[in-house]
Amino acid sequence: MDKRKVGSAALWVLQVVAAGWFVMSALAKFGGAEPAASTFEAIGWGDWFRYLVGVLEVAGAVALLVPRLAGLAGLAFVGLMAGAAVTEAFVSGGGVVLPLALLVVSAVIAWGRRRSTAKLLRRTGSTA
Repeated sequence: MDKRKVGSAALWVLQVVAAGWFVMSALAKFGGAEPAASTFEAIGWGDWFRYLVGVLEVAGAVALLVPRLAGLAGLAFVGLMAGAAVTEAFVSGGGVVLPLALLVVSAVIAWGRRRSTAKLLRRTGSTA
C-alpha cells in the first residue's frame, strides 16, 4: 500500500471518529445534558444557541462523511472548536483540552482534504 492510500485511510478514520464525536455532542446539547446546558446558560444567549450549535455539529458531522465536503467541514469545525475553547476558558471556566484536541483533529482533516476543498471552491466560483 502506498503512502497516499495510507494517508487517505487515516484521514477517513479521523473523519468517522470526529463525526461520531460531534453527533454525540449534539445529542447532549439537544437533550440538555450537563455540562452543555450550564455552559450555554453561562454564555447568556439562551437555549436557541445551544440548539443551533447542535444543528451545526450534526450538519458538520454529515459533511465530514461526504468526500467533497469533508475538508470544508473540517475547516468549519476549526472555527467552532476555537469558539468552544475560548468559551470554556473565559466564560464557563471549563476545561479546554477536549475542544483543543477536536480543533487539532479538525485542522488535520481540513489540511488533508485541502485539494478537494479547493476543487469545490473553484467549481462554485468562490475565490480563496
